[in-house]
Amino acid sequence: MKWDILSKGVRIDMKKVRIEKNTVQETLIVPLYGRKMCSEKFPELYTDSFAKKLCDNLDYDFSELEKKNNSFLYEFGSLEAAMRQLDMIWEIKEYLKKYPKAVLVNLGCGLDETGKACDNGLCRIVNVDFPDVIEVRKELIIEQDREQNIACDLKDYSWMDRIDGTNGVIFFAAGVFHYFKRDEVKTLVLELAKRYKGGCLVFDSVGKLGLKLMMSKTLKNMGISDVEGLFYINNPIRELNWSKKVKVTSKGYMLGYYDLKSPNIGFSHRFLAMIGDRMMKMAIHRMDFE
Repeated sequence: MKWDILSKGVRIDMKKVRIEKNTVQETLIVPLYGRKMCSEKFPELYTDSFAKKLCDNLDYDFSELEKKNNSFLYEFGSLEAAMRQLDMIWEIKEYLKKYPKAVLVNLGCGLDETGKACDNGLCRIVNVDFPDVIEVRKELIIEQDREQNIACDLKDYSWMDRIDGTNGVIFFAAGVFHYFKRDEVKTLVLELAKRYKGGCLVFDSVGKLGLKLMMSKTLKNMGISDVEGLFYINNPIRELNWSKKVKVTSKGYMLGYYDLKSPNIGFSHRFLAMIGDRMMKMAIHRMDFE
């Protein structure tokens, strides 16, 4: 199945927004560029015209990323970023079938527009991230009807006071919890479960090996050398058993939702995808609050 992430809401008649090197804002670029690259290389699977137009609106030196365009491993990385987004979209659309007027809450949203990709015309969209990230987002993306941006640290639960889950609420976090400590994720989940009965949380994780191999450079740049206290999941059934009021389901996020049998996706891509799901423990978890 192919999804088209539309480019509605991008500010196209403005001065380009400058993104400096070695800043928090720069961390927004890699997943965005990865989705743009995947859209160009695997259009039958995934089209994200939003990512392309947004990259065009950034004053940023993409040369280092462009050099990697023909690298197979970087190409696979872009495919991985796109598949994670497609998985999130799948889970959100499933939730909306039961709660069509739900609030879609993008935790650590960055420049991601997953909420708009799932918009059914009835739901509400909330984007939560650090104040400096939301500032960049507002410069680049038009906040539309039924959409709200909240500038707040996710670990400061005051943002929850602004979320009304009366008609259903689904929280989703893509590539966010890798930077949290294990207890921080657990505390956050239990707080959400307490406040939002009938709500749902969808997020991705990797295992300890995956965290070391896949995230080592990023974590090193952040001054983090020890991954032991960070959030990773090797056995979701055992390690996410935090409450009897939270139902957990998990799937591999490269092959758990789609078979990757699309044009331009070869055996090597699917083989790495299998390794990612099985050895790196790359997974999507859904937690339903009962």
